[in-house]
Amino acid sequence: MYGVVIAMIPAMMVSIYFFGLDAARVFLISILACLFFEWVIQKYLIKGPVTINDGSALVTGVLLAFNVPANLPAWILIIGALAAIGIAKMSFGGLGKNPFNPALVGRVFLLVSFPVQMTTWPKPHGLYAAQAPDALTGATTLGFFKEGLTRGETVQQVMQNPEFPGYLNDFLGAQGGSLGEVSVIALLLGAAYLFIRKIITWHIPVSYLASAFIFSGILWLIDPTKFIDPVMHLLAGGMILGIFYMATDMVSSPITAKGQLIFGTGAGLLTIIIRVWGVYPEGVSFAILIMNAFTPLINIAFKPRRFGERLAHG
Repeated sequence: MYGVVIAMIPAMMVSIYFFGLDAARVFLISILACLFFEWVIQKYLIKGPVTINDGSALVTGVLLAFNVPANLPAWILIIGALAAIGIAKMSFGGLGKNPFNPALVGRVFLLVSFPVQMTTWPKPHGLYAAQAPDALTGATTLGFFKEGLTRGETVQQVMQNPEFPGYLNDFLGAQGGSLGEVSVIALLLGAAYLFIRKIITWHIPVSYLASAFIFSGILWLIDPTKFIDPVMHLLAGGMILGIFYMATDMVSSPITAKGQLIFGTGAGLLTIIIRVWGVYPEGVSFAILIMNAFTPLINIAFKPRRFGERLAHG
């Protein structure tokens, strides 16, 4: 768990650089709220051992902060932390027993409950963003496409908008969005650390990337005026954050390599389906949660063979 936190430090630093004190405030409140709710529930409701030192609540706090905008009011963020820890994690018995990724449950709960606050994106201003006027907000990259295509514009016309971030800004992080969506390069640096430390394996990330890239690429080849190209799909929104940091959650993802390939492929396809034909511009959170629900079935279908099973059955 602490290795995952270390991997997320580059993205945290970049988000604080672009959104300033607001980003630091969101990280601090989210982490403290998640730790507090886990401690309170374990000590006074479950009345079992307190395990906030295992790092899982800390990871949930950081991931929840990554999934909200920098200008989200503190009280809404605290409600999200309660949903993530209290509903998605502790109600199932705590770490290792939750079927859904807690941070994503908290994010979707807030998105459904407070859609305006959760989709009001501040523009990046620099280190002292908290001192900037509240009116400095704008659409995300995927929001530009969703709004433009709904108005009947082509993809090319949307990208000609002077305020459209573009490939480079999406890659570096100089664009609006949730804190963990802004910098692809920072997220990839952390992902490299996860692979080097063998905290995650390649199965879910590669299958997720491949299915999303291929499916979106096919749509783009069919009609590039109506469908976004696959590179932009990977750079925009929470694709990279979801692929390496949330879909790979060992508790809510399949236990076998084959199962993980199925999981990643399904999540990639669902992400593009929701982005293209859904109401919301983004589909990563919903796609991963849907595949979390299928994880028990995937584990049954691809359960590992027990040692000596072949001998026992002749």
